Amino acid sequence: MQNIIKHLALLISIFVVSQLQAQDTIKLEKTDVSKMILDYKERIKNDELESLKDEVNLINDRLENQEITFDEAEKLKKEAAEKHAKNIENRYTILENKIELLERNDELPNPDQKSTVFSIYLGEGQKEIVEVKAKKTPPKYDIRTSNQLLFAMGFNNALIEGQSLDDSPYKLGGSGFVELGWLWNTRVFKSSNFLRLKYGFSFQWNKFDIKDNLYFQKEANQTTLQEFPYQLKKAKFRTTNFVIPAFIEVGPYLKKDYKNRVRYFTDDHFKIGIGGYAGVNLSAMQKLVYEDDNGDRVKDKIKTGYNANRFVYGLAAYVGVGDYSLYAKYDLSPVFKDATFDQNNISLGLRIDLD
Repeated sequence: MQNIIKHLALLISIFVVSQLQAQDTIKLEKTDVSKMILDYKERIKNDELESLKDEVNLINDRLENQEITFDEAEKLKKEAAEKHAKNIENRYTILENKIELLERNDELPNPDQKSTVFSIYLGEGQKEIVEVKAKKTPPKYDIRTSNQLLFAMGFNNALIEGQSLDDSPYKLGGSGFVELGWLWNTRVFKSSNFLRLKYGFSFQWNKFDIKDNLYFQKEANQTTLQEFPYQLKKAKFRTTNFVIPAFIEVGPYLKKDYKNRVRYFTDDHFKIGIGGYAGVNLSAMQKLVYEDDNGDRVKDKIKTGYNANRFVYGLAAYVGVGDYSLYAKYDLSPVFKDATFDQNNISLGLRIDLD
C-alpha cells in the first residue's frame, strides 16, 4: 500500500513498453523541476534499500535454518547489495534521460499551467489509462503446504452380504459416483517431497440404478427392495455425503532451486495414495419414473431418509501420473442401518487433483 501511494504521488513516472507501441505523455504539476528530480531519486534509493532489506532477511532465515553456510550467506548478501546498487544507478539514468527528452521537446511545464500528475496514452485511439505499480514482495523461500481441487467420477455399485457382484440388483452402467472437494497437500520431510500428507473435505454423491423393476421400500426400521406395482422406466437411488478424506501419498518429484526460493514439482510424475474418509450422510433420495393406469408419465422424487446410515466412513486409494489417477473407494459403513443383509458402496473411476 505504501508503494502504491508513493507511485501515485510521483511527478515523473513512465516506462514505455515497445511491444504495445505505446505513446507516453507526462504532465508535471508546477513546481521546481530540480527539486522534483532530487525527491524522486530519494524515493528510488529508499525503494531499492527496502527491497535489499527484504532479501537480506530472507538470506538470514535460510542461514538460521542451516540451509546455507555463513560464507554462502555473506556471498548472497554481497550479490544482493551489488544488484540493488546497479538498480539505483540504472533508474537514476532513466529519470535523467526522461527529463532530457522533455527539455529537448519543450514539454516541461509552464509555470502558469495547471495539469494532472501523469497520463499515459495507448494505441491508435489514444485511450488514456493510468498505470499504478504495487510493491513486489519477495517470494516465500519454501512452500511446504499447497492446495488442490479434487474432482472424481466413475462407476458405483454395492457389495451385498452373501452375494457376488454379478448378482447385484444395480446396473453396472447406470450406477455411478461423483466427488468434489478441496484438499491440502503437505510435505512431510523438510528437504524431501517423496512423502506427502493430503487432507481436506469433499462431497460424495453415490447413485444406484436399480434393475428388475425393483425399488426401495421403507418399512418400519428397515429398507428393502420390493417389486414395483407399475412398469418402471427408471429407478434410481442416491446418497449425498460430506466427508473428511486423508491420504498418505508417495512418489518421485522434481526440486528446483531459484536461489531466492525453492519449489517441488510432481507434474508428470508417478504417485500412489492410500487413505480413507469419514463424515456424515446429508440426504438420501429415490427417483422413480413410470406410467400409471391412465397412461400418464409419473416422476416421483422421494426423500424419506430410507434408514441410511448417518455416519459414513471408508477406505480409498489411487495410483496415477501428475494430476490424473485411477481411483477406488469402499464404504466400510453399510448404506442402510439395521438391514437384513449389509450392503456397502464400492466405487471405481478417474480422479483429478488440480493445483
